[in-house]
Amino acid sequence: MQMSYLAVFLILLLPISSSSSSSSSASTLVEKKFKECLITQLDGNSESVDKILFTKSSSQYPQVLEALEQNPRWVNSSNKPLLILTPFHESEIQAGIRCSRELGLQLRVRSGGHDYEGLSYLSKVPFVMVDLINMRSIQVNLSDETVWVQAGASVGELYYQISKASKVHGFPAGTCPSVGIGGHISGGGQGVMLRKHGLAADHVVDAYIIDANGEIHDRKSMGEDVFWAIRGGSATSFGVILAWKIRLVRVPPIVTGFNVFKTVEEGAKNLIHRWQYIAPELPEDLVIRVIAQNSGDKPKKLRALFNSLFLGGVDRLIPLMNQSFPELGLQAKDCTEMNWIQSVMFIAGFDIHDPLELLLNRTTSPKSSFKAKSDFVKEPIPETGLEGAWKMLVEEEASTVMILEPYGGIMNEISESETPFPHRKGNLYNIQYLVNWNGNSNEESKRYLLWAKMIYRYMTPYVSKSPRAAYFNYKDLDLGQNLLDNTSYSMASVWGEKYFKGNFRRLAQIKTKFDPQNFFRNEQSIPLLNARPYK
Repeated sequence: MQMSYLAVFLILLLPISSSSSSSSSASTLVEKKFKECLITQLDGNSESVDKILFTKSSSQYPQVLEALEQNPRWVNSSNKPLLILTPFHESEIQAGIRCSRELGLQLRVRSGGHDYEGLSYLSKVPFVMVDLINMRSIQVNLSDETVWVQAGASVGELYYQISKASKVHGFPAGTCPSVGIGGHISGGGQGVMLRKHGLAADHVVDAYIIDANGEIHDRKSMGEDVFWAIRGGSATSFGVILAWKIRLVRVPPIVTGFNVFKTVEEGAKNLIHRWQYIAPELPEDLVIRVIAQNSGDKPKKLRALFNSLFLGGVDRLIPLMNQSFPELGLQAKDCTEMNWIQSVMFIAGFDIHDPLELLLNRTTSPKSSFKAKSDFVKEPIPETGLEGAWKMLVEEEASTVMILEPYGGIMNEISESETPFPHRKGNLYNIQYLVNWNGNSNEESKRYLLWAKMIYRYMTPYVSKSPRAAYFNYKDLDLGQNLLDNTSYSMASVWGEKYFKGNFRRLAQIKTKFDPQNFFRNEQSIPLLNARPYK
């Protein structure tokens, strides 16, 4: 007999006063029914199911749950998955979808564990986590310069395998090697080559996705609308991504990087202000990021890192910098020539001579709790405006950072509607506000979450407007969130238009057609266009 979503929800959320044993036995019943369903779906193979299914009573459950957890904020939550599924084969995901639907359970997907708001870890309703840790095959085909990469692979694993196959190919994805490629591409995927090559999502040529009926689609069978939607528009709102087929880019045999640190005494504030006018206008081969942070010593001061990748040699870079940004005072001794895969190491904070196998490490270390928010800047911020932000950075005891990523280049040439990621022409740079802290007490968390809200509020006059835009991969529930079932499109547009601007309505139209029962949903999933809010 099928158990409805409402029945499961009410049973599992029984008040403690009606006895915790009742709630526990209800959970056990659902776990048992799910396992029985999975065994049936997989042709009676109970031995296989035991290897991939973990309940809260399983001794391995904590280890599996926390293996890829990147943010300790989620560790002590009571809203953890009822079950964790770690499939080795697509048929096991198909079975998991069908059994979740039959029992009225939600389904969340984890590819790398970096979800900024923990939506693959937490929910106030019963859910199954599908952890793709075992599905990370990477097949490089240099004859057509493409790669099939399964969604559970990390960005670092992808980079590593590309480097093993070729010295003149790369891929324009993110800077953190442990991020899962499934989620990274589905939110856009910006990195240090975006001014030359655009986003990771701009280079997807095919994909495999499982829909709410458990059917597998490629680009042809899913249709061009869905294929458009999943490349930057929240793929988990439409199904479970199995793999991406991506197009590689050509990289020169020698690239150059530099890290130039500047203190306040060395003119950091003036240099950042000047950077706003220069970085978006530089040739597309050159990206100069700014990482502004408190110094960590006492008294705390602003410290700025000018972090750069140039797709060429130092002999071309120095004259270019002398002409475009002489104020930085860059010299050849500040620069490091290397190949592309070494630049990946360089940008990630490793020594370029460290073993490339470090890119295969799927966890961050040390781990600290964090909260992030984002903005896009369309006009240079005046010095007085920046001064207030620097003051907020240095007055906080925790580690506080603003990361400024320049746009321009090819990003100005790609239409806002080419993919769901709309933040193209007219943006000077993206800002990520980040606060990290040790400890997980509620008081600590409240304090640092408040800091993130305060600096975001302070920056309001200086950033994009109508809407105030945000980057979907820096997910932020402060922007507003869905009810989990029947949220109206108009309510969801509060946050949806910040992430997707004018593309949000088209995403909702595609969602309504492809997943009309809204099976794939979370607190910030694409809503059905015709849904109505609860009264």
